[in-house]
This record gives sequence, structure tokens and C-alpha cells, in this order.
Amino acid sequence: MKSGFKLEKVIFKMREGDKSGSLNECAIGGKWVDKNTDDFFKGKRVVLFSLPGAFTPTCSSQQLPGFENNFDRFKKLGIDEVYCCSVNDAYVMNAWAYKMGIKNIKLIPDGNGSFSKQMGMLISKDHNGFGRRSWRYMSVITDGIVEKWWEEPGINNDGSDDDPYGETAPEKCLEYLAGSE
Repeated sequence: MKSGFKLEKVIFKMREGDKSGSLNECAIGGKWVDKNTDDFFKGKRVVLFSLPGAFTPTCSSQQLPGFENNFDRFKKLGIDEVYCCSVNDAYVMNAWAYKMGIKNIKLIPDGNGSFSKQMGMLISKDHNGFGRRSWRYMSVITDGIVEKWWEEPGINNDGSDDDPYGETAPEKCLEYLAGSE
């Protein structure tokens, strides 16, 4: 992915209004809502990071909490929103946000992998039983155009279990934003 890439319109299937009484109950009662890339990116400067999956080790123990814990720093550096995208459905993404206590980062379900494919990051994790997933990447997007891009090295579709994490850590993005002021 290169700076200057303009995002094409993709529809995201979201769930809004689902409720549950506890972590032991399935959230239900809401409705399906279609959102598209303009709803998330038009007229905003945002940070988007994508990861292989909700409820997976590195994603849950480091990447998502790292962005959540640094949210105020992103806002102070002129970022309107911080989004986490994963090839998971809306029910899974909402349950993950609830379980993790996420209050600031907005999670975007890319259930069919359409957005990840557009970004050139849709890979096969069939060897792990995951099917298609996103490779780990991060970007600053201004009004629907990629301003800055990071991705983990060694994109793998070959059945290896490599899951590097370092290039897409929130600190890398914060360094960039602080230098671009």
C-alpha cells in the first residue's frame, strides 16, 4: 500500500443496539446497520489498524489495548478517530470490545474480508482453521486517502505461524504524528 491510495467504497455490516446482561449471555435485540467507508473516513483524519482476529493472543494482549491506552495521545495529535478492523463478524467484534472494556477505539467488522482485500492485506490462515484474515497493518488516513502506511514484515500465505508485531505498534504511529505537526 502506498501513500496517496484513495479508499474505494466498501459496505460494512454493523450491529447496533444488541444488549446482554453479562459476559455469559449472547448480545441480542439490536439491528443490522450498513455503514461504508465514507461513514468512517470522509472528512476525518484517522488511525486505522487491522489485525488477524478478535480474541487472539497478540491482538488482545498488546495491540488493541495499546491503542486504547494511547487514545488521548492520538487525539492530542489531531486524530479524530482510531479504528480497529478485523475479518470478523459484527457480533464477534462487539463481544470482543465488551469483553476487553474498550471505550474509545471503534471496532469495524470486515466479516467478508472485502475491505482487507481492497487494502491488499487479505491472507489465508486456513492452516490455523481461521480461513481468510487480515495481515497486521496500520495507517493514517486523511479524508479517505492513505497518508502513511505500516505493515508487519513477511506477509504469509504459506501456512507458517509467524505473527510479527512491532511495526504496527501504536508508538510507531505516535512518533510519526508528533513529527508531522
